[in-house]
Amino acid sequence: MEENNKKYPEGHFVGMWMGIGITIFTGVGVPIAFATGNPGLLGIGPALGISIGLAIGSGIEAKYKKEGKIRPLTEEEKKRKKIAVTAGVVILLLGALFFLLRFLRI
Repeated sequence: MEENNKKYPEGHFVGMWMGIGITIFTGVGVPIAFATGNPGLLGIGPALGISIGLAIGSGIEAKYKKEGKIRPLTEEEKKRKKIAVTAGVVILLLGALFFLLRFLRI
């Protein structure tokens, strides 16, 4: 009975389904890249996974929001999300810098 009354934080289903989509569709890019001989097509799988996961997650979240099962983020969750986004941006920038220094020999 408690499972039916559970409230989920805002963005829960979108994030969950994007992760599931990336996991499932990452394997799609590998055969396409090998079949065409173009390693640049490896990124097609995760891109498809993100878009499909986003669509499914948004639909589920809208349904649950209509039923009143989605709650706003708490201050602790907002703080954790902000730290995670900042860490992700820093890692992305460090990766881009490494790429530039290593492969482009600037």
